[in-house]
Amino acid sequence: MAATEIKTPPARLHGLDLARFLAFAGMVFVNFHVVTGGGDGGAWAMLFLSAVEGKAAATFVVLAGVGLALGAQRNQTPSFSILTLKRALFLFVIGLINSLIFPADILHYYAVYFVVGLLLIRRSTRTILIVALVLPLVFVALLFVLDYEAGWDWETFDYAGFWTPSGFARNLLFNGWHPLVPWMSFLLMGFLLARLELGRKKTQNRLMLYGAVALGAAYALSFVLSSDPELAELVTVSPIPPGPLYMLAGAGAASLSIGICLWVFRKGQVNWLTPFTRTGKQALSLYILHIIVGMGTLEGLGMLGGQSAETAIATAGLFIIISVIYAIVWARFFRSGPFEWLMHKLVR
Repeated sequence: MAATEIKTPPARLHGLDLARFLAFAGMVFVNFHVVTGGGDGGAWAMLFLSAVEGKAAATFVVLAGVGLALGAQRNQTPSFSILTLKRALFLFVIGLINSLIFPADILHYYAVYFVVGLLLIRRSTRTILIVALVLPLVFVALLFVLDYEAGWDWETFDYAGFWTPSGFARNLLFNGWHPLVPWMSFLLMGFLLARLELGRKKTQNRLMLYGAVALGAAYALSFVLSSDPELAELVTVSPIPPGPLYMLAGAGAASLSIGICLWVFRKGQVNWLTPFTRTGKQALSLYILHIIVGMGTLEGLGMLGGQSAETAIATAGLFIIISVIYAIVWARFFRSGPFEWLMHKLVR
């Protein structure tokens, strides 16, 4: 099928940077909860964590798809593919290093998403949409053929055989934290969003409306269908396993949050939000730092394990505040974050 003609991309949309900040913040809350022991807490704490679990990471991937697709619009030469492959290699290596500290790293999955995405990024809207819709169904089919629990210790969330070829491939493609099937659909959703006129209020309103409907429908269907014990595991909105209703909820949350963030900036820059957009521009660096510095500090304080949900939220909130302050100061002297700069230098 012939590639679809792609419109000239708009100027930088500050709302996307704000959405990156929110996705980053959500991932910090969830990841700190995981490493501090995943303990229970009060109703409000568990409700909050449940609301962001899986949704923030999904939004992160959708935004990566938007960024990659806008880059393709700006650079329609073969060099774009070469640069993307270099970026993918950089993310893959950094992600594997992160995995030594935090097994739920998402960056090495990103690398594979990008490589596969190059095969589709200039294809027609129809082709991308079909692939995005089929992948969650393929995942369900695989559940009946492969053992989703292979390698997992659900008590500790350790994954046996991760560093073996077969275990790594299984984790990467099917039953890891963010497996290619079906998580690749989120990146493809970003490709589709990049083809919209994101700066228009009409587009933003539709993103918010469709996102809210998708999110609400996913939870409603999960609630109704989960009463059947045989369907319970297939209709969950939890990211493990990432069934079709989780994918619908993640896509809805991403659409809703991106629509809101773009709508906030519909008339231009909003000065009081500048600290958060600057933080969003350094999402890669801060994601890495929340593992190395944030989780490293928690380990030094003896807080890895046995902590309540409230403690996880409080420590994550403190790290996010520090991240915003750091981003404000850093932006006064440098145009990009340290790891963004390093990636640019290595792949240029």
